[in-house]
Amino acid sequence: MKDNLKKMLEYNRIFVEHGMYQRYETTKYPDKKIAILSCMDTRLTELLPAALGLKNGDVKLIKNAGARIMEPYDSAMFSLIVAIYELDVDTIMVVGHDECGGQHLNGKEMVEKMISHGISEQTIEEVNHNHKNIEQWLTGFCDLEKSVLSTVKMIQNHPLVHKNVEVYGFAMHPKTGALRVIE
Repeated sequence: MKDNLKKMLEYNRIFVEHGMYQRYETTKYPDKKIAILSCMDTRLTELLPAALGLKNGDVKLIKNAGARIMEPYDSAMFSLIVAIYELDVDTIMVVGHDECGGQHLNGKEMVEKMISHGISEQTIEEVNHNHKNIEQWLTGFCDLEKSVLSTVKMIQNHPLVHKNVEVYGFAMHPKTGALRVIE
């Protein structure tokens, strides 16, 4: 086990033993009835909730690379459907951000990195043949605003999302936390 993981687990033991979790207690239902789909960028981990004045329990926070829904039945969409029908969410925020690494992903380079880490070309070909074109799947987006709007429209037009759910798109500055509406 890597040292960083060992340190995290040791901290967890102390956290539990000293009851430090008590300040975070809440229910599974988001107090503000909002779900946020956000990028997994580490700069947003604390910045996004702080910039929106959120506390633990206020929202359902779903994170993935690029704050994107690329297919109507992917895992992010699954999480949003659960949030709507099981957790009473009535508003969804899609929050992308400036300087997103997802914009510049190069599928071909990603495949080369996989091969250099021991993934066989045969495995790559099998995935390409049986599932999806890896290079295309792992290629980023060029325009942040178009990417956010595409995800907003995917949610708004999803056959399993009822029309009373409001969906909004935003872009955040990863240093200041400034949020702007994407329309």
